[in-house]
Amino acid sequence: MLIVKQGDNTIRTYTVAIGQPRYPTPPGTYSIRKIIWNPSWKPPPGSVWAKGKTAKGPGDPGNPMKVVKIFFREPDYYIHGTNDLESLGSAESHGCLRMDPDEVADLAKMIMEHGGQPRGENWFWRIIHFRRDEQVVYLDNPISLTVTD
Repeated sequence: MLIVKQGDNTIRTYTVAIGQPRYPTPPGTYSIRKIIWNPSWKPPPGSVWAKGKTAKGPGDPGNPMKVVKIFFREPDYYIHGTNDLESLGSAESHGCLRMDPDEVADLAKMIMEHGGQPRGENWFWRIIHFRRDEQVVYLDNPISLTVTD
């Protein structure tokens, strides 16, 4: 579970997929500073699990990142969408945190608002409906994320 808190109050909870035992999600406290909307995806070089896979551009239906990726430990670890919703609630990723694409978009909006980069609904509508270009957002006020075992 990913639990969003403000002080001691829980604001939202999301079901996520964490890293498999051989590709664990690294525990620790991190600062979210960067979000990429409509990210492209490139197979990690040298990764056995990605052998034979090809790069996917923004908005490509086969892009495993889906609509957004939220970096918590750059460059390799982030929160992103998935088309494998059945993997949520289990250890199925390659170290990242996977989420339902609609929920990760909701989370990214909330992080941007609290991180000093709010946008209007028209901006988000354009990002979600016209997915050809990546849009990088750097937060003025980094948001803390703690990953526990």
